[in-house]
Amino acid sequence: MTTRTARRNRRTLQVAGAGTAALLTLSACSASDDSSSVKSGSSAPGSSSDKLSGTVTVFAAASLKESFTTLGKEFEKQHPGTKVTFSFGGSDSLAASITGGAPADVFAAASPRTMKIVTDAGDASGTPATFVRNQLEIATLPGNPDKISSLEDLTGPGLKVVLCDKEVPCGAATQKALDAVGLGLTPISYEQDVKGALTKVELKEADAAVVYRTDVKAAGDKVEGVEFPESAKAVNDYPIALLKDAPNADASKAFIALVQSAEGQKVLTGAGFLKP
Repeated sequence: MTTRTARRNRRTLQVAGAGTAALLTLSACSASDDSSSVKSGSSAPGSSSDKLSGTVTVFAAASLKESFTTLGKEFEKQHPGTKVTFSFGGSDSLAASITGGAPADVFAAASPRTMKIVTDAGDASGTPATFVRNQLEIATLPGNPDKISSLEDLTGPGLKVVLCDKEVPCGAATQKALDAVGLGLTPISYEQDVKGALTKVELKEADAAVVYRTDVKAAGDKVEGVEFPESAKAVNDYPIALLKDAPNADASKAFIALVQSAEGQKVLTGAGFLKP
């Protein structure tokens, strides 16, 4: 082999070696970059870095309307790109809609009995949690012109009284309070949810209604509230649950977490609800 040929071969080996080293270096950098990308882009499910989006559909007892509407707006503010829609009504009707296949993410009921309709049908995901409690109160016309001061006063002649239907939590609690003192009461109408009963008084179509203290508070000066001791025997627990086929489970879990948080509890107790 000539000296020139040997030099050419050595130069070829040096170039090949340098190219191999460069490829190895690039490969290592690429692997490092991929690793960093995965690490920075991943997070535990439900963590604050997760981007929530889409609509959360909440079926909730009518008595939760004011406080849940406030919490829905707060949730949307905390999670841009989300929207919370509500269907408020009597808990039994909402439960029937859910078991009948109505699409929803969250159910907040005004009693364990109505939540049980959903859990027994296998439509709840996990165990429902009690997040607040509520107590009954008598709503009268402003200034309480009939001087109602007790549950027994509602049985007075000529007094137009409205009650919630016995199938809804408000009505069941009222009946429990009446039974506790052996009172019989015939209302001029039974309403399908607590807001319906309250509205009758607000419109002066009734002299009084047995509703929740939260509804009396929400009505402001449209009605006057009268407490009665028998209400302590009929306090309702409010359970909340994620539904089994929730279309937006991640955002729904976050909404439930807000309801149960210190911030959520502050809104709810401010509306007159009792802590669980």
